[in-house]
Amino acid sequence: MTLDDLRVFVAVCRAGSLSAVARELDCTQSAVSQHVKRLERETGVSLLERQPRGVVPTPAGRVLRDAAADGIAGLDLALRRLADLVNGDHGSVRVTTGGTTVRHFMPEAIVAFRQRFPKVNLEFQTETSSRSCFDALAADDLDLAWVTIGGPVRGIEQRTVVDLPWVLAVRADDPLSSRARIDVTDLADIRLIRLPQNSTSGTRLDAAFAELGIRSSSDTSVADWDTALLLTELGLGHAVVPALPGWQVPGDAGHLRLVPIPDLPTLPVGWAVRRWDALTPLARIFADTVADSCTDRATNPQRAAQH
Repeated sequence: MTLDDLRVFVAVCRAGSLSAVARELDCTQSAVSQHVKRLERETGVSLLERQPRGVVPTPAGRVLRDAAADGIAGLDLALRRLADLVNGDHGSVRVTTGGTTVRHFMPEAIVAFRQRFPKVNLEFQTETSSRSCFDALAADDLDLAWVTIGGPVRGIEQRTVVDLPWVLAVRADDPLSSRARIDVTDLADIRLIRLPQNSTSGTRLDAAFAELGIRSSSDTSVADWDTALLLTELGLGHAVVPALPGWQVPGDAGHLRLVPIPDLPTLPVGWAVRRWDALTPLARIFADTVADSCTDRATNPQRAAQH
């Protein structure tokens, strides 16, 4: 049993496919299979179960996957910290997050960090949901994940940076654009563009609607908040989206009007890590820089808009 065997096995569990891992590692599917078979021979149990759309770990496989992921994560963090001690300010910070997160939450922080540490490499890995960010964080040598904060996740620590209120995005010529606020009961009478169903923000919004007894009509779904705003601007519906740092609410976003929905619970977003006390110094500084920037943009939207 080698460290490579364990790394490959964890990657297969995450991807649910031997062929996907083979493409990622630029090797043959047979080579990936040999890593798994070696683990199965040494443990004496079956670790993967084949299904119509790929593979999933067996109960024994889940035990090994969890233990291996924790051990690999700890080892990778230790190696990264040792490298930082040797290289000083020549290290790297690796972040996983959604496709539009960097633009909405991190632009000023990235500039400030790069000015302070010009030789540090910032790496960003895009995922489609907070759940996949958690999986990537647990399976890879990533430092940080920017996520919608949710329930407890095994082996992951979460820390809220900012709570986002919800707004209704409407066209400037819509009758609702003159409203000072939107009551949740109003949402039952309008067609809404759905947020991604696999996203934590979409799930949280659906749960809030259900708790408040709101049934909204929706025949359009999108992959991200930006697309929801674009379709709203094109007149294809209305979008309930989080008010991102720097937005003035109530206020204008191009040809749209953003109207607060104060009765909906705020959406917490922030950082997730494997262990805060094991972060490299550079990763901690970057996390703090982003947090300070988001807080500043949320409390000073007019100044943020000028940038």
